[in-house]
Amino acid sequence: MTIYALASGSGASGIAVIRVSGKNTTNVIKSLTNSKLPTPRVATLKKFSENGQKNLIDEGVIIWFPAPNSYTGEDLAEFHIHGSHAVIKAMHSAISKLKGCRLAEPGEFTKRAFQNGKINLLKAESIADLISSETEIQRKQALKIMSGKSSDKYNSWRERLLKILSHVEAKIDFPDEDLPKDIIKNVQKISNDVLSEIKKTLNNQKVGERIREGFKIAIVGPPNSGKSSLLNYLSKRDAAIVSEIAGTTRDVIETHLNLDGYPVIVSDTAGIRNSKDEIEKKGIKIALERAENADLRLVIVSVKNINFNGVLKGFLTKNTILVVNKSDLIKGKLNKKLKKNDHVLVSIKKDLNLNKLIKKIKNKLKFFFHTNEDVLITRERHRQNLINCIYHLENFKKKKSVHDFDKAAEDLRLATRHLGMIVGKVDVEEILGSIFNNFCIGK
Repeated sequence: MTIYALASGSGASGIAVIRVSGKNTTNVIKSLTNSKLPTPRVATLKKFSENGQKNLIDEGVIIWFPAPNSYTGEDLAEFHIHGSHAVIKAMHSAISKLKGCRLAEPGEFTKRAFQNGKINLLKAESIADLISSETEIQRKQALKIMSGKSSDKYNSWRERLLKILSHVEAKIDFPDEDLPKDIIKNVQKISNDVLSEIKKTLNNQKVGERIREGFKIAIVGPPNSGKSSLLNYLSKRDAAIVSEIAGTTRDVIETHLNLDGYPVIVSDTAGIRNSKDEIEKKGIKIALERAENADLRLVIVSVKNINFNGVLKGFLTKNTILVVNKSDLIKGKLNKKLKKNDHVLVSIKKDLNLNKLIKKIKNKLKFFFHTNEDVLITRERHRQNLINCIYHLENFKKKKSVHDFDKAAEDLRLATRHLGMIVGKVDVEEILGSIFNNFCIGK
């Protein structure tokens, strides 16, 4: 089927781009322009009409990309039209009436580019990440992945393993022949080197995933300590309801921020206390889970009620900033409990010392996002495939006897398969849907 979709953003605009790809693209061009095909890859002014010039839709520019020199690897055309809802709707209607044409699914243009060998899976994912990037660091990471350095690394590991797999299979096919000792040593060295490099890559503090998904900050503390007020202050809007009534926040409230170019997801959680209310108890359970899984915790307490017993005490780790709110209510000396813990004394109501808190958060971000290595892992599927690859390489190392060569070969095959799944070198139909469904329609 030939697919079509709006490739530019939705909503009224000066210009809109409708993309068409497939074997019937030439028929679409001829039908809408009532003329021969334009010069390939040259912007050509044309009138676009329905029913052989009977109903004029618009006048605009067409760019024609014959296969295989197009984004999808198929015949592809882009219609640059005026971006009103009426014009876009009329163009879609005209194309839909032509034989063999249908509206594209999310990410289908990029999916076809992958299936036709124009890009690999990593580049497909990086295109989606670039489209959805909100901060400078996300944009730069997506472009680095698109450059192909990460896929080159994965392919290098895979090719090295395939090389030693060929030696192991040679021993299986010709058991009576003795392989040179230097080849056996080389097999062991290459597998150990690849294993070591992958382990080093996995030990990267999940920088790539944090950049892509956002650095997770959870605000936790007892009721009425100022959690929702702090969320509103950081997001610069009333994202959460602020009330003197304890237990107002029951579900997790999230807001996405851009702090000095770093993508951050801040979560306001239910106040932690003993409660008999079933709904509030569920909210507290979710709050504890969110705090446990956060990259950074902001434990906020009020100077009127400083209590680090139970769960809150367990949260006071290196990945935690202790925030003591309502400093404007302090009378006399500061509570002795605070002097034992590194903390930031603030007053959200009076806007006191909040700049120090934000500076401390930014310093934490810089530490977590710092890396001297090129980022290779940006998604959980990359990490899981590398973990599986390590598992099979570790099993391969255990095979010492000649009788284990068949099993050793299988370990290497599975290790190379998991590396291949990252870049799309093997059958990966089961993961294509989850990847391309996250694209917008028209890409």
